[in-house]
Amino acid sequence: MGREDSHYRPDGGAARGTGRSGSGGATGRVPVPDAHLPRAAEPSPPVPESVPERPPPLPWRPPGGSAPVGPNTGRFPALDSNRPTSAPPSGRAAIPTSPAPGLPPPGDESTIPLPTGAPPLGPPISALPASTGAAPPPASTGAVPPPASTDAVPPPMPAAPRRRLPVVLALVLLLVLAGVGVGVTRPGPVAGWLGDDAGPAPTAGASAEPDPSDVLAGPDPNAPLPSPDGVRAALDPLVGVADLGDRVNVSVADVTSGQTLFAKGADDGTVPASVTKLATGVTVLAARGPGYRIPTRAVAGAKPGEVVIVGGGDTTLAVDKKGYYPGAARLDDLAAQVRTALGGVAPTSVTVDGSIYSGPRYGPGWDADIPTGGYGGAITALMTDGARRDPSVGSGGAERVSEPDLAAGRSFARLLGVPADTVERGTAPPTAAAGGSSPAPGTELGVVQSPPLIRLVDIMISESDNILAEALARQVALARNQPASFDGAAAAMDAEVAELGLPAEEINLSDGSGLSRRNRISPSVLTDLVRLAASPDHPELAGIFGGLPVGGWSGTLDDRYRGAPGTGAGAGAVRAKTGTLTGVHAIAGLVTTADGRLLTFAVLTDKVPGGTDTAQPALDRIAAALANCGCR
Repeated sequence: MGREDSHYRPDGGAARGTGRSGSGGATGRVPVPDAHLPRAAEPSPPVPESVPERPPPLPWRPPGGSAPVGPNTGRFPALDSNRPTSAPPSGRAAIPTSPAPGLPPPGDESTIPLPTGAPPLGPPISALPASTGAAPPPASTGAVPPPASTDAVPPPMPAAPRRRLPVVLALVLLLVLAGVGVGVTRPGPVAGWLGDDAGPAPTAGASAEPDPSDVLAGPDPNAPLPSPDGVRAALDPLVGVADLGDRVNVSVADVTSGQTLFAKGADDGTVPASVTKLATGVTVLAARGPGYRIPTRAVAGAKPGEVVIVGGGDTTLAVDKKGYYPGAARLDDLAAQVRTALGGVAPTSVTVDGSIYSGPRYGPGWDADIPTGGYGGAITALMTDGARRDPSVGSGGAERVSEPDLAAGRSFARLLGVPADTVERGTAPPTAAAGGSSPAPGTELGVVQSPPLIRLVDIMISESDNILAEALARQVALARNQPASFDGAAAAMDAEVAELGLPAEEINLSDGSGLSRRNRISPSVLTDLVRLAASPDHPELAGIFGGLPVGGWSGTLDDRYRGAPGTGAGAGAVRAKTGTLTGVHAIAGLVTTADGRLLTFAVLTDKVPGGTDTAQPALDRIAAALANCGCR
């Protein structure tokens, strides 16, 4: 069983790859306008006023009175005003970018730090406390505020910063987004995407912070482009090793230009395992938008005293403040709203309505032991804490309840003072005209909302959360008026990928988590998805970068790129999503070369003869080789 996502069994398992037998290569596949770094020879685009240089970040300190926290505790910290993030503090310079569709006009722009979703797994040494808000923008001008006095700017960083692993996580998203041409701050309602409230600006008399530590240098905007011959020389000896089996499909492309640098079976559909979540993240952000929140409602039932709780697909819903997911909506808040709406009339029964979902509760192509293995479970429209029986258990495998909807309904009933053994499934009555002394059947009694999708995508990718992934896939289906089922979600995701301009024939999904062995995605579709998310034409898709694990430091890469020979260069330089099923190993994401060039890569192999102890280091050497060379 793999701790990572899915489902690794050392006893072996069948995995057949299918797809077209093309030779690979993605040249000219999908144009991503302006998704590139500025070159010295090109004129700089006009910017409003001047953009002051950013001072380096200050060291992160845990909240006062908190216990020391080591890296990679396996659980994200609670979201509050003291949580570390990799976003810059408020008041820093903004880099204007093209707003997403539906954003306010230029005269209504605000300078807001780029969202990074859920906080990293363990506080990085040099991360900053979360910003409490930004100063109001200049009235109706859209201009960047003038730089603050240089007396208040911390000392500049050393001229030759060294790579130090403990400080990578705080800045890696900032560096990645700077490298791919996505601004560190955006105009428009980004704070609304995150659900953050503006707060007071820092006081001028704050005590001075110590000098910052050295940090990982960012990608060089003028770094030389690796040559296909150079990349081939570096990778050819690595992609053919026996530990990866005889079906290894690879795509490597330059984020700046989109040029394909290496292609081996790049257009062939391959079992992607949990790398599927990259497609899930991109498609749900495209279909719903980063600020969408999933509601859980309570309405008056058809019988006197009946309360119907209507699940909308929020798997992060908590019973109370002790829930698993940070910032989650809570049933105790919903119960309080219901009591207020009923005006002191005691409810007598609770009905659970999960009818927004249809079809089977377990996915097609899932291995038989997934329902009880701790990494998957029944997919229902109402559940709490991702169906975990104990929300205090850390990330990874956890015992799940077999009927998540009824378990959530019973928790809700207890909060309302209703006997839990009376909870049953049913459907909410249609809304009726108001009248009488009691709420009419169908009258809304309360509603709570999930964190915004940008946070949920971040958690899904960083934690490789399979149940959350299935819920997000169903949001794509609902947005496209498709059935919220495995089949409906898969078809909707395929269609969304096609609408984004990617080759639909190279992706064929059966679920949103990657647990299904029926899924097929080509490596070049994955690198295209990453490039598309980097494009300033699609700022709403950049949310997939916040949760990408960092080599040797966080998420599913926290224990990789460390001790295995030939992998060390990838520590801090590789940021990628991993995938593991028995006989299937995959990785896709971003890597910065030794020259500072930002590349996107995907390596999928679905006929691995051995286990993770040999396959993962072999896979990691491929990305590490890209990080270690200029490949010219």
